[in-house]
Amino acid sequence: MPTERKISQVADIRDRLSRCSIAVATTPTNLSANQMNDLRQKLRERSVEYRVVKNTLTYIAADEAERPNLKQVVQGPTGLAFGYEDPRTVAQVLEEYIRATRSALKIQGALLNDRALSPREVSTLASLPPKEEVLAGLLGQMQAPIARLVGQLQAPIAGLANVLNGVMGGLSSVLQQRMRQLETQEGQDQNG
Repeated sequence: MPTERKISQVADIRDRLSRCSIAVATTPTNLSANQMNDLRQKLRERSVEYRVVKNTLTYIAADEAERPNLKQVVQGPTGLAFGYEDPRTVAQVLEEYIRATRSALKIQGALLNDRALSPREVSTLASLPPKEEVLAGLLGQMQAPIARLVGQLQAPIAGLANVLNGVMGGLSSVLQQRMRQLETQEGQDQNG
């Protein structure tokens, strides 16, 4: 018979799983209480929640939240980092913490939406540029051929405009010379 406490823990994990964009499973063994508090504080600063969980309760919560793939990454003693915004943030904070503190914390994997990620994929996720930067680069690559096409289409028009400017300039010059000739001739006719 499940206790109220266990039912409450399953409900809490289920709720977090249903709301999160990513859940990163870690092995928190060999972390002191101070290190655990430091980790939680760094995660909280980036709007990430961290809970040490019991695997059996997590498996039940994963099934109830319709995210059974989480079971693939939850093995042994587990702490889950729940991210609700940019999934990269959770991976980055954990990677930075491990690197900066030389912590014994290990990443077991993650659940990104409904896909299980390996520790290597979590590391790759942490190294990705921001979504806005990727979209800007993609947009730039999509615009480049269009800009070249517009340039190619404008080249004949620009060339024609240059030719017409040259012809118009020459015609203007001829007309001005002819006007001077006529004025000179008119002046001679009046004098003579």
